[in-house]
Amino acid sequence: MRRGRAALIVRTAILASSIVLLEIACRTGIVDSLTIIPPSEMLASMVGQIGSGELNASIATTFSTIAIAFLLAVALGTAAGALIHRLPRLRDVVDPLLASYYSVPTFIFYPLLVALLGLGKAPLVVLGILSAVPAVVISTLSGLDGVAPVLMKLSRVHRLSPARTLWWIVLPAALPHLFTGFKLALSYALIGVIAGEFILSGTGLGYAISFAYQSFDNRTMYGVMLFVLLVAVTANGILYVWEGRLARRRSRG
Repeated sequence: MRRGRAALIVRTAILASSIVLLEIACRTGIVDSLTIIPPSEMLASMVGQIGSGELNASIATTFSTIAIAFLLAVALGTAAGALIHRLPRLRDVVDPLLASYYSVPTFIFYPLLVALLGLGKAPLVVLGILSAVPAVVISTLSGLDGVAPVLMKLSRVHRLSPARTLWWIVLPAALPHLFTGFKLALSYALIGVIAGEFILSGTGLGYAISFAYQSFDNRTMYGVMLFVLLVAVTANGILYVWEGRLARRRSRG
């Protein structure tokens, strides 16, 4: 516990120092304002845009799309991972594909997705799913591989049903790996959706950043970027806290 707190203090100190140094560099002209604006101006821009309500529609569009992509990726990835784990021959085929999956630029399929699904949320959701599902599949496989054989033998001795075995034994044992996959899936879904909005979308935070960049509006661009960054860090932090609580409950049990 003390080591965790010490690590948190060190990370916070490093982050705060980096922000202060960037602020000084921008204010003193070491870094050109055309390249990057001071963090304090980013924060002021973000607060101003949120307070004025001009980002409301973009926020709703982007994060609803990310939420759909994330939830579908978790459901599909967990189910696929469990199925692959139960079929060794299928796993022999899939394992090399999973290992090399992220070398494939999924964004090349965006024109095809637009042609098939039209302009709107659907192709962005699919992009988010394509980006996030492999992380969930891999984490599910790792979690199921980590279930001790003695625990499965224990379930057979007590004649537990498959549902009770899953709920009382498999899930608690695999949960740390599953949460790791969920955290990665959230990050990948966010990247996939926002990057998709950059490429071809007329709404969303990705489009807002792209439009501000093309308009040379650095203040607006960095304000939106800061908002996306803070939301992503907060969401991952929440999953990290839940993961820690579940791990502590498991150790007590």
